[in-house]
Amino acid sequence: MILKRLSLTSLAALIFFVLPAAAQEHRDSAENYPNRSVRFVVPFPAGGPTDILTRIVAQRLGETWNQPVIVENRPGANTGIGAQIVARSAPDGYTLLAAMDSTLVMNPATSSNLSYDPFKDFAAITLAAKNTSLLTVRAADGPRSVKELIARGKASAGKLNYGAGIAITRLAGYLFSRRAGFDAVLIPYKGSAEVVQGLLSGSVDFIVDGTASSLPLIQGGQFRALAKLNSAPLPPLPDLPTLALAADLPALDDMSSWIGFIAPAGTPRPVIDKIRSEVERIYADPAIAKKLESAGINAVTTTPEEFDSFFRREAERWTKVFRESGIRLE
Repeated sequence: MILKRLSLTSLAALIFFVLPAAAQEHRDSAENYPNRSVRFVVPFPAGGPTDILTRIVAQRLGETWNQPVIVENRPGANTGIGAQIVARSAPDGYTLLAAMDSTLVMNPATSSNLSYDPFKDFAAITLAAKNTSLLTVRAADGPRSVKELIARGKASAGKLNYGAGIAITRLAGYLFSRRAGFDAVLIPYKGSAEVVQGLLSGSVDFIVDGTASSLPLIQGGQFRALAKLNSAPLPPLPDLPTLALAADLPALDDMSSWIGFIAPAGTPRPVIDKIRSEVERIYADPAIAKKLESAGINAVTTTPEEFDSFFRREAERWTKVFRESGIRLE
């Protein structure tokens, strides 16, 4: 009994001293963070909306922290390669991921053998952007309206094709063509830079993709944007109609892509909070806000809890849509 009492007393003492010590260690780690270079993994090739946003944020973080913040492009497996790298990294805040809806929502909906678990392997930091995707054609030989595109599709008997990179834009293109009453062949690409090149080269007839990569070509006259896939304001193209309105298809819901910043599960909360607050401060800079807006990126921030809840709701929504559609995405 004496030994048992001593054991319990020792255990209580251990808890009393260790827990505050651990909490203090986490606080110290946040105060000293970062004291070396930070790696920001982007699971896409350079040039797309996720890469553009992350490089803008990383540059300012590096200036603020006086430490290198290195953007590492690791495309492949529909963002799965980059996600796996971060999921298996040390939970110390020195390896971060610019995740997309593909990473956290569509991959678990469409794949049964993911190399990571989006619901267990990551700690949410903040939602970083809600991007408006566009339905876009070449200006030289493309249709002048969505209704004209639909007419061409119906007349071509399945010969039209479209390019898209991420799962949600692939799914959006399919849903649009099916609900408009024509068949279109998907040409899948790894990211926005390839999608844009596919339209430029004539490999596809239209694309469904984020605004950032296409906007300079739209403004330069090579591309024509026919519609946007959500109802959010788009200042660079203020008169662009929604796809549902332009196609006269009210059944088409908003189909936005988004970007969020995440870390490996177990990353100390003070470190998470420090990163999130820095991102919020960056977005508050009018020069940064203008730079992002000009690239067609709608920057947003949330608490970690809000972002975690948001992506889990999105996962439920798109899993249901995907299963009901019967679409197979390779």
